[in-house]
Amino acid sequence: MNQYEEIRILLQKGVKEGIFPGAVLIAGSGKHIFIHFSVGYSQKIPYPVPMKKDAIFDLASLTKPLSTSLVAMKLIQEKIISLDLSISEFIPVPEDKKDITFRMLLSHSSGLPSWRPYYIRLSKYPLKIRKKIIVDWILKEKLLFYPGSRETYSDLDFILLSYLFEKITGRDIKEIAEEIYNLLGFSYTFLGISKKKIKREDFSATELCKWRKRIIQGEVHDENAFSLGGYSGHAGLFSTAKEVYDLCSILLDHYEGERGDIFKPDILKEFFKKQNNRWTLGWDTPTKNSSSGKLFSKNSIGHLGFTGSSIWMDLDKKIIVVFLTNRIHPGRENQKIKAFRPILHDEVMKRI
Repeated sequence: MNQYEEIRILLQKGVKEGIFPGAVLIAGSGKHIFIHFSVGYSQKIPYPVPMKKDAIFDLASLTKPLSTSLVAMKLIQEKIISLDLSISEFIPVPEDKKDITFRMLLSHSSGLPSWRPYYIRLSKYPLKIRKKIIVDWILKEKLLFYPGSRETYSDLDFILLSYLFEKITGRDIKEIAEEIYNLLGFSYTFLGISKKKIKREDFSATELCKWRKRIIQGEVHDENAFSLGGYSGHAGLFSTAKEVYDLCSILLDHYEGERGDIFKPDILKEFFKKQNNRWTLGWDTPTKNSSSGKLFSKNSIGHLGFTGSSIWMDLDKKIIVVFLTNRIHPGRENQKIKAFRPILHDEVMKRI
């Protein structure tokens, strides 16, 4: 048995114990990949389909660091916006929100609430006006705290960011993200872009949605993103574990100064730097009971997605771990992954 086979056994145990129907794990250092396993099933309803290494996952909130933050970096690098510019420079905002900056939105310190079920009301309006309506609703929300004084994780921050980026550039945020991916050399599954025909079964299934009354597969799970046309600043990205790994590896190269062709290293250093007690610009950092486990260094960044996706990247050790699952298939009530993630990450780090 090689040194990584026990990781596969742990993943198979996760399937057997109902922690997730299936998963793909990829881990390594830069271009050197040491672990790439797939286990279980990409769907179980209406019939089982074995999980493949190249299964396409709904990345959920990984959209925040892997798409919206990249767009922010591009706009800052091109001097179209700056981090400490107030959003009131671009859109009318109520008095209590005039001090909110791009930095605060990116680091979850704006004071906006975490989440609201806007989709229930939003679906009654024509699609073309929904982005404007949802932003009007967000701006009417009561702040939880004065902007910049604390932090709380918020989808609303990133929905607002995507609207601002579109307002400032006059372009769809998906177009800007797509342009960045193409420059970075990706043309497969980010944002559902593909040079080959993708079948429904190529996607890992998510929830039997009570609102849409069907198994969600190949379309965004997040209801607010779905009601906005399938994509927003907080959710809507799809990809494979290998592509997520490769993107993180490219970002790490730019951070280290080994590349600077797309993003200047200084931009990455700012975006990967802790801005408050927990958040960088778009990324999470390890906490006492973190999903990263105990062996990632303090200088690490990561993110979780509601569908069962996660990334952790150790900036000192240059180790990347991408763990994608369909833990909400067929129902979101399954929370067992919370205890499993730190155990898995510790086992991976011990061996790498």
